[in-house]
Amino acid sequence: MSTALTPPADAAAPVRHRDAPAPGELLGAHYEYCFGCGGGQPHGLHLEARAGEGVSLTAEFTVTAAHQGAPGLAHGGVLATALDETLGSLNWLLRVIAVTGRLETDFVRPVPVDTVLFLEAEVTAVAGRKIYSRATGRIGGPEGPVAVRAEALFVEVKVDHFIDNGRPEEIQAAMADPDQVRRARAFEVNP
Repeated sequence: MSTALTPPADAAAPVRHRDAPAPGELLGAHYEYCFGCGGGQPHGLHLEARAGEGVSLTAEFTVTAAHQGAPGLAHGGVLATALDETLGSLNWLLRVIAVTGRLETDFVRPVPVDTVLFLEAEVTAVAGRKIYSRATGRIGGPEGPVAVRAEALFVEVKVDHFIDNGRPEEIQAAMADPDQVRRARAFEVNP
């Protein structure tokens, strides 16, 4: 782990927001066209995350033929995306808008096509706008062998980060959504 992913000595323990989804609750897609969790992406991951205890969650996604790199195996970039999406979903439990500042991924074993990747993630510390977290992906079940793991640093941002940098037609469509929760969630993770 790099020093950039080591929380400072004065970092605080994460605190689950009082309005965070209850443990076991499906978080759902934060944005319909998100490659990681949205249902509107035909070749996306369609990752499904559930709130856990404290500031943790579990998630799953099935590796399809569209996700392969080497014949019959998941592309490493797709696995890193699954970890990033899982880690980013943690911010919904804190009820903050944050983007990935740094992501370090370890690839431990190959992940074959048609495998379900079981992911666990937790926030480990918060220091100002910085959110430190880690995740593990397993194959063969939640207790199966570790295939991938990551540590990440997310940085809290204001919604203007997305409004000022996103493509105007998508920003306007998301802002026009009458569902207040979906509108807020559209801007919750990753630039």
